[in-house]
Amino acid sequence: MWVRLLALASLCIVTSAHAGAPQTFSEAKKIAWKLYAPQSTEFYCGCKYTGNRVNLAACGYIPRKNANRAARIEWEHIVPAWQIGHQRQCWQSGGRKNCTRNDPVFKVAEADLHNLVPSIGEVNGDRSNFSFGWLPTQQGQYGSCLTQVDFKSKKVMPRPSIRGMIARTYFYMSKRYNLRLSKQDRQLYEAWNKTYPVQAWERQRNQTVACVMGRGNEFVGPVNLKACS
Repeated sequence: MWVRLLALASLCIVTSAHAGAPQTFSEAKKIAWKLYAPQSTEFYCGCKYTGNRVNLAACGYIPRKNANRAARIEWEHIVPAWQIGHQRQCWQSGGRKNCTRNDPVFKVAEADLHNLVPSIGEVNGDRSNFSFGWLPTQQGQYGSCLTQVDFKSKKVMPRPSIRGMIARTYFYMSKRYNLRLSKQDRQLYEAWNKTYPVQAWERQRNQTVACVMGRGNEFVGPVNLKACS
């Protein structure tokens, strides 16, 4: 019985997609370039970019290892595709490619713009599918960038100004796509949500993304779909 209910719920998620919402990750990235163009600010370090090139010197970013990748923008899933897929049967039978081809719910989740942000390529690669968490503060891993990656513990501590948004994105994705969060992760995100409340830029982003997706992130706040042009 529960299998039927889960299948029905999954079908409802897919079929209720907004007409203008991207249906694939490739489509989502094309739309994201346009959505972020007015501000052009990278997520993890707050660096400005033009086209797909990051002005590293202006924000004090020093490449850790890969200068070429550091200089370009890549599109990052806040909740990794790995984490979304690992809770679905499709991943067990062929990984991400199989999920993208054969699981309509994963395909929609992978393309959800609420979960997609521009990232310095090197940081995107270093973050990989690591979970977020607290780390002892250390300076200089990426120059002036305040985001840290611990490869040994496979943890990432994002800069303070985006911690609340990360938490609210996890809450949204968990509810929307029935993703399980560990007790430890949920406690962390509840703390971040409380400590780092919604900012004006986050509300504006939520409204902008909602106009494409047809829905906002309720954990950020209400949106006005009638105001979408």
